[in-house]
Amino acid sequence: MQRRNALPAARNIRRLKERARAARIPTIYVNDNFGQWRSDFRQLVHRCLNEAVRGEPIARLLMPDEQDYFVLKPANSGFFSTPLQTLLQLIGVEAIVLTGVSSHQCVLFTAADAYVRNYQLIVPRDCVAASNAKDNELALRYFKAVLKADVHTSSRVDLSRGCPNRRRRKPT
Repeated sequence: MQRRNALPAARNIRRLKERARAARIPTIYVNDNFGQWRSDFRQLVHRCLNEAVRGEPIARLLMPDEQDYFVLKPANSGFFSTPLQTLLQLIGVEAIVLTGVSSHQCVLFTAADAYVRNYQLIVPRDCVAASNAKDNELALRYFKAVLKADVHTSSRVDLSRGCPNRRRRKPT
């Protein structure tokens, strides 16, 4: 992932997260463990902030808060071999606002897994990025056409009534 593509998305994610926090909507970080099987989320953040990794500016911009949830994933989807679904059920989530990189890989696989689990999907188009604009646009078209996601910009995500938990879509 090129930082020039990810940094604008990260800035928009930060603004959306601030709006979510004000609306008392929980934030869940789902991150790759980067093969660090003996680490935990805090160690991963520490590494990103202190070991001159490529994503350091993004990690600094999107620093988790104490009240945020986190899930480390071993593969592309946030649901695969993680406790994400259990966490979502425990906190009563029916709609997911999904952001991050790479839109055509990890975000796509997580969105597909959320879709088959019948979650309503919101993927703000200005809060996802891929290694190039073509791949990002292809992913956005797939989110909308196949996964029935709302792909408007983050400024159009209505957080005024708390969590955007519209009813789950009806199974097809």
